[in-house]
Amino acid sequence: MAMTLITTNTSSGAATSDFTSSIDSTYKLYIFKFIDFNPATDEADLAFNGSIDGGSNYNVTKTTTWFRAKHGEASEAEVGVIYSGGADMAQGTGYQDIMDQVGNGADESGAGELFLFNPSNTTYVKHFYSRTSYYGPTNYSFDGFMAGYFNTTDNIDAIQFKASSGNMDAVIKLYGVG
Repeated sequence: MAMTLITTNTSSGAATSDFTSSIDSTYKLYIFKFIDFNPATDEADLAFNGSIDGGSNYNVTKTTTWFRAKHGEASEAEVGVIYSGGADMAQGTGYQDIMDQVGNGADESGAGELFLFNPSNTTYVKHFYSRTSYYGPTNYSFDGFMAGYFNTTDNIDAIQFKASSGNMDAVIKLYGVG
């Protein structure tokens, strides 16, 4: 299956990165690629939410799980896998973290992917998952994993990304697969 680049959002000092068009029945799989994410506020999270009304509201009910692996710069003893129950959602409508505690320094940023499956299907819920790699201000490298579903049979027709605090610089590309 071929990946088709649909659009690229390049944000500089922006509050959000919105994808309000092109998420439709053309593809059954959409992939968002985060080439760079650098928050203005130190230790900010990158989060997302979906919309069923073209981006007027980002508040779709979702259930998710989230964990990460870490490795510190100082020694091999600074490794581990961390389940973060506070980052999970159980039928929540808020923004879901994809990366957490990303640093805002020149050597601190994040990258990764978010997969959204069959967002125009009106029979089933819409599944998604992400895998990210990012560096935090505490000299740790993180590998983040998040998965879940939008609990709606309505079309998901817009996605918004934002930093948990302050603005962000980000390059996010949207691809369709099919």
